[in-house]
Amino acid sequence: MRVLVVYAHPVETSFCAALHTRVVDTLRAGGHEVDDCDLYAEDFEPRLSREERLGYHDVPQNRDPVAPHVDRLLAAEALVLVFPVWNYGFPAILKGYFDRVFLPGVSFRLEDGMVSPNLSHLKRIAAITTYGGTRLRAFVLGDAPRKIVKRLLRATSPGARVDYHALYDMNRNDRATLDKHLESVARLMERF
Repeated sequence: MRVLVVYAHPVETSFCAALHTRVVDTLRAGGHEVDDCDLYAEDFEPRLSREERLGYHDVPQNRDPVAPHVDRLLAAEALVLVFPVWNYGFPAILKGYFDRVFLPGVSFRLEDGMVSPNLSHLKRIAAITTYGGTRLRAFVLGDAPRKIVKRLLRATSPGARVDYHALYDMNRNDRATLDKHLESVARLMERF
């Protein structure tokens, strides 16, 4: 399977970096073709420009500023997101990726004023993430990343299996818990 891995963390020694490495290595060991998109290493520009916003609905010209990223998404059969949750949301670079790449004509179509899904080629979607706080705290604050992955991405990709694999309370976990989480991520990727 062709898997696009979108990674969003700036620190190469972070636990999220270890998760990213485990995801990519496990997928490759399983025989998958992996397109590893490290948004920070690729210096992805997250800001939607004025011109992009003005041309947002002009399909297919709207994809021109991010055409390589659109092509990578459209070539994938699966999408894996690896990111930390910061301030109960996505890192800005990942939010910008969604704003600039998940465009009309790419992730959805507008037909007679109605939104229709457009990523039906995706068979699997997974999010691998960490939270500094507890699951309860994230729930109370609405847990936007979980909702976006489990609801919005599922809506743009009908028929895709969607997994959300989160490690909560990172600020208080010990090494054994972190190792256990790495292994559970590997098992999830082995089932791809």
